[in-house]
Amino acid sequence: MGLLSSRHQGADEPPPAEHHVVVHGLPVRIVNTRPDIETEHVIQRLTAALDLIATFAPRRYRWLRHDVAGFVVERFACRGAFFPQSRECLVELTFTVNPRHGLPEIAASIVHEATHARVARMCRTRSPEQHAREERLCRRAELEFGLALPDGAVVVQRARDSLALADREVAPAVDWAEAQRRVAAADAQARGRSGAG
Repeated sequence: MGLLSSRHQGADEPPPAEHHVVVHGLPVRIVNTRPDIETEHVIQRLTAALDLIATFAPRRYRWLRHDVAGFVVERFACRGAFFPQSRECLVELTFTVNPRHGLPEIAASIVHEATHARVARMCRTRSPEQHAREERLCRRAELEFGLALPDGAVVVQRARDSLALADREVAPAVDWAEAQRRVAAADAQARGRSGAG
């Protein structure tokens, strides 16, 4: 079980099953803790998002394949993350399958995290003072990607809105304990709705 996965379950819950697949030649580890989400749907959406990147941002796609060692899909307190130690890109489980978020948004999140991967690979040490600058670089990558898409308006608007923020807002401090508490509460509510648990 992954380091993050162990934080997503209650004390009396068995560890979730991990599914390992290869998508676009990259290993993908899926930790599906939600009975209301079909793992196959996760794989389909992740594949389709990577297809978009390969088609509309081939240079970024090549960089991604060089800079990212693989993907993790699991519950998390934000849409995506990049873990420099393992060079894995996290794509949040519920975000991946939520019909309110189209494939362009999922792909843009991957482009964003892959930009963090590129920075990590090129700049071995990064100071906390550069965090806002790095976030802006990632948002500009999203903007460029959104502009290349035929249906990228949502991506473009979100990137432009983020780029207009002050440094402390574009790269805010996160209370991860509170964020995790909210994820756990949402999962418990979903388990109650699905009758599992």
